[in-house]
Amino acid sequence: MTEELKETNQGQDQEQGQFALMRIYLKDASFEVPGAPKVFLNPWNPEITIQLGTETNALDEDNYEVVLSLTVSANNQGSVAFLIEIKQAGIFLVKSFPEPQKTGLLGSYCPSVLFPYAREAISDLVGKGSFPQLLLAPINFDSLLAQKQMELSKQQNTSLQ
Repeated sequence: MTEELKETNQGQDQEQGQFALMRIYLKDASFEVPGAPKVFLNPWNPEITIQLGTETNALDEDNYEVVLSLTVSANNQGSVAFLIEIKQAGIFLVKSFPEPQKTGLLGSYCPSVLFPYAREAISDLVGKGSFPQLLLAPINFDSLLAQKQMELSKQQNTSLQ
């Protein structure tokens, strides 16, 4: 009777997923002010453009690198005032999760964890470049993942027809 209990508990332990943040790091950063010093003489009324991307790389069976890429450009008076490219990355342990949950963790939750670090790096670079503070608005990664999955589903349905 005792052995049966142990086997049952072991089976339950295997089914329970493990998630852990192992490390967060700035993988790449670039800051350009192509029009300096003239850019500082114009009145400041920029148009900010943000491009966002995520990438997931399996490091081994249970560890994944998630990279959040942000490109922020500020156009002022018809020219580029500054251009920032950031790749904020993290290593995450994702073990024993069913595929839909794993996809959600890697595609939404992990980028959500990384975003505040990328946001801070961008804000620091903008400040060091002598520009007014730039704080990016929060991003709903759940919504972005759902939108991406819908687009992939439509593409698959179209290719099957």
